[in-house]
Amino acid sequence: MTVEKREQLYEGKAKKVYATDDPDLYIVSYKDDATAFNGEKKGRIADKGVVNNTMTNIIFALLEKKGVPTHFVEQISDRDTVVKAVTILPLEVIIRNVAAGSFSKRYGVEEGTALARPTLEFSYKKDELGDPLINDDHALALALITEEQLATVKIITHKINGILTEFFLDKGLKLIDFKIEFGTDNRTGEVILADEISPDTCRLWDVDTNEKMDKDRFRRDLGKLEETYQAVLGRIQA
Repeated sequence: MTVEKREQLYEGKAKKVYATDDPDLYIVSYKDDATAFNGEKKGRIADKGVVNNTMTNIIFALLEKKGVPTHFVEQISDRDTVVKAVTILPLEVIIRNVAAGSFSKRYGVEEGTALARPTLEFSYKKDELGDPLINDDHALALALITEEQLATVKIITHKINGILTEFFLDKGLKLIDFKIEFGTDNRTGEVILADEISPDTCRLWDVDTNEKMDKDRFRRDLGKLEETYQAVLGRIQA
């Protein structure tokens, strides 16, 4: 596929988004910048952008085969991917299978405790407010999403969790939790999976050792950042 990268539309903590000569397509470019705690901690992980781009596309292609609609079109370089033009819904969608991170702190549950059921959370995607947790009624009252879109997001998210739990387990990894984002396709209006799925957005623990194989290594100064990201990608590609 040949598309021409044009003006930059957006720059976030981990990616830049560009318009192209096709109004229905964007180019997402992944950066090596690392942030945590709503941008309070900043750093850099060498080749993180390459890992996250490649891993996201492998997983999105898998999800497409399983019937999950995504924005993925084609990877065109180590860091750049062509995607469908979408309007992002201002919600972060989180699924938790095992207590960890902020969930453990909020509810006093020991990290590593398996939850009785997968737990879905929403946060309002607004940096200046610290991405606060919200419930369904908040999201609807603020007109962040429609009832129909909300129902679709919930169904797709639980489906993704089932697919990825099995996929990662086959790679020797436990899917502790993950954050995803959705958008509406600018051409069709369909709600589809967007953003990324990577060690930045998932908690992944080694099945045998419980070693953390994700951005917690950056958040908690555990070291071996580059090696861990590369190791996760190696397992995904195996």
